[in-house]
Amino acid sequence: MLSRDDAWALMTEYTESESLRKHMLAVEAAVRGYARLWGENELEWGVVALLHDFDYERWPDQANHPFRGVEILKEKGYPDWVTRAILSHAEYSGVPRESRLEHALFACDEMTGIVTAAALVRPSKSILDLEASSVLKRMKDKAFARAVNRDDLRRGAEEIGLPLDQHITNVIAFMRVEAQSLGLSGSPETL
Repeated sequence: MLSRDDAWALMTEYTESESLRKHMLAVEAAVRGYARLWGENELEWGVVALLHDFDYERWPDQANHPFRGVEILKEKGYPDWVTRAILSHAEYSGVPRESRLEHALFACDEMTGIVTAAALVRPSKSILDLEASSVLKRMKDKAFARAVNRDDLRRGAEEIGLPLDQHITNVIAFMRVEAQSLGLSGSPETL
């Protein structure tokens, strides 16, 4: 039985960066949203998403991430389907994405990054008034959130069988549920 409390403790033990923690929380919110939408186990999917980058701060290079994290998870007794999903989110791991969870994790990972960036450049600094059209417009600007791979964004939507604009709309909606903890609720006077 997976525990979110245990996953949170492990993630915060290995990750001090507030922005990286918020990234993992955003991916958790989005992946949990798809679990709800598709009738999957929200807790289990959320734990995988919360842990997908827990080793990144210590081992950010492709030779180690997510491999070191997976070793730690195996030592702690996490099931193979958890570690496989985490490995599959990294294109270079050699682990192809097969399950619905694996596709959802990949689809949400980079998408939450560009959605967060798009929310933070709004006057409101909020996801609460962000629309998919704004994210799509930002995606066309190669200088905006340049670390986010646009091909991965499109491929992620394809892998879960949704048009890109619908996937963006879903991720925004799923992240709105956690706007406060993600630091994306803005200030009331600007909304």
